[in-house]
Amino acid sequence: MKTIGLIGGMSWESSKIYYQHINEMIKEKLGGSHSAKSILTSVDFEEIERFSFSGDWDKVGEIMALHAEKLEKAGADFAILCTNTIHLVSKDITNAVDIPFLHIAHATGEAIAKSGLQKVALLGTRFTMEKDFYTKILQDEFGLEILVPNTDDMDVLQSIIYNELVKGIFTIESKNRCLEIIKKLKTQGAQGVILGCTELPMLIPSDEVGLPSFDTTKIHAQKAVDFATS
Repeated sequence: MKTIGLIGGMSWESSKIYYQHINEMIKEKLGGSHSAKSILTSVDFEEIERFSFSGDWDKVGEIMALHAEKLEKAGADFAILCTNTIHLVSKDITNAVDIPFLHIAHATGEAIAKSGLQKVALLGTRFTMEKDFYTKILQDEFGLEILVPNTDDMDVLQSIIYNELVKGIFTIESKNRCLEIIKKLKTQGAQGVILGCTELPMLIPSDEVGLPSFDTTKIHAQKAVDFATS
C-alpha cells in the first residue's frame, strides 16, 4: 500500500471527513484490520483565508508548496489537497515536488463522465465558481457543460461557506437556501450538481438534492484509495 500525503486544515472540518472516508474505504476494499498509510500536514486556515480574500494567491501557493515538500520528505508516495478552492494553486504544488498530485477536479470529472451526464451545476466558493482552474478541466478534458449560480446566489454560498461551514456551523436555514439555489439551476437544465466545497456534503444530504449529486470529498478520497492500493 502506498502512503497517502494529505494537506489539510481547509477547513479541519472537512479534513476529518477525508480521513474518515479514506480509512473506511481502505477497510472495505482490503478487509480485516487494514487502515490507510497516511501522513497529514495541516495549515492554519485563518492565514489561507486572509490571503485568499486579499487576492494574494502567490502567498497561498508558497504555503501549499511548503506543505507538499514536508509530505514528500516525510515519505508520502503521492499527495492530495483536502479542499476544492485551493486547487487554484495546484501548479505550485506540482512544481515543488516529484511525487504525484491527484487533482480533485480530475477525479470529479471522471466520476461525472461515468454517470453519463453532460450538463451539471457547480456549487462552491466564489473562487471555485468564478475562476477557471476547476471548470476548465471539467469542460476541456471531460466535455461537460457547467452551470453556476447567479451573482446573488454566489454571495449566499460564499457567506454560508466562510461564515458557517468552515466554523462547524450547519443550519437547516442554510441547507434550505442551498437547495433553493439547486432548484433554480435545475430549471436551467442542470442534470446533476457538483458539491464543489468539501463542507457542502455535510450540509446537504444527497437524498434531498433532487438531482444526482457529486460529493467531491468522497470522490477525491476514493481516488486516493484506488491510487494507494493500485
